[in-house]
Amino acid sequence: MAASFRIAMAVTCALVLASACQGLEVGYYKKTCPRVEAIVRDEVKKFVYKNAGIGAGLIRLIFHDCFVQGCDGSVLLDPTTANPQPEKLSPPNMPSLRGFEVIDAAKDAVEKACPGKVSCADLVAFAARDAAYFLSRFKVKINVPAGRLDGRVSNASEALDNLPPPFFNITQLIDSFAAKGLDAEDMVVLSGAHTVGRSHCSSFVPDRLAVPSDINSWFANILRRRCPANPTPANDPTVNQDIFTPNAFDNQYYKNVLAHKVLFTSDAALITTPATAKMVRDSAYIPGWWEAKFAKAFVKMAAIEVKTGHQGEIRKNCRVVN
Repeated sequence: MAASFRIAMAVTCALVLASACQGLEVGYYKKTCPRVEAIVRDEVKKFVYKNAGIGAGLIRLIFHDCFVQGCDGSVLLDPTTANPQPEKLSPPNMPSLRGFEVIDAAKDAVEKACPGKVSCADLVAFAARDAAYFLSRFKVKINVPAGRLDGRVSNASEALDNLPPPFFNITQLIDSFAAKGLDAEDMVVLSGAHTVGRSHCSSFVPDRLAVPSDINSWFANILRRRCPANPTPANDPTVNQDIFTPNAFDNQYYKNVLAHKVLFTSDAALITTPATAKMVRDSAYIPGWWEAKFAKAFVKMAAIEVKTGHQGEIRKNCRVVN
């Protein structure tokens, strides 16, 4: 079984649904900017090796980009007089979303090599892929199709409407992902990104620490010591989402789900149906199963509602429309 799910499996559009790739293509820049992926990987490596949390932020960044307006770099746009409330200022993104400085650095380096050729949306996808590669100690390898264009619309309200919150139950989670063309297995597999990164206490207090709760009592006591009973913007500490291997992009998250040692209601929800509970067990106990499934689901997610042709542009600066 393990051999058939080699962790080093490389995933391309051919292995996902062909229709899911929305006209994207692996090696899209081989003629116009042949070194782009190497350039991005070098930039990501610099940041992730200094601070693993930035890598976790980059993986989260693509999810938050793709679920709102599709994978179009709209989450990167800064507020302007014309648009004072872009996605990045929405509560699901502000102040917790990280990694913007990595995209800026990658864009600067890529523009020097190939001006005006590479979209910010593709940089977000490449950077998330590379963060997963480094944090997994080179076990998660994904061939990311490219060819996305950058969007011109970014609204904070749409982030609230489209990003599944941490208090969703299993039915709400499945429906939320289905609305983006992703199935229940994609949802369970992509939830594994919670194996890295940190969360503000306000994302799970008081819901998960109320009595009674399914949360492990030892784990709950650790969280009570680190989090105020009523977090406020002025007093809202962060805790590791995976306290056992906090900086490793691995399958420990699923072991935590089974042991009831996870932060969010949406994490705990994964074992509330027989079908999703089996996916959690497979991810936890079959070597390489989750890593291979994650690579496939990542490619599928990174093709949500992409913009091509006249729908978008290639931004000169990732933080502002041209």
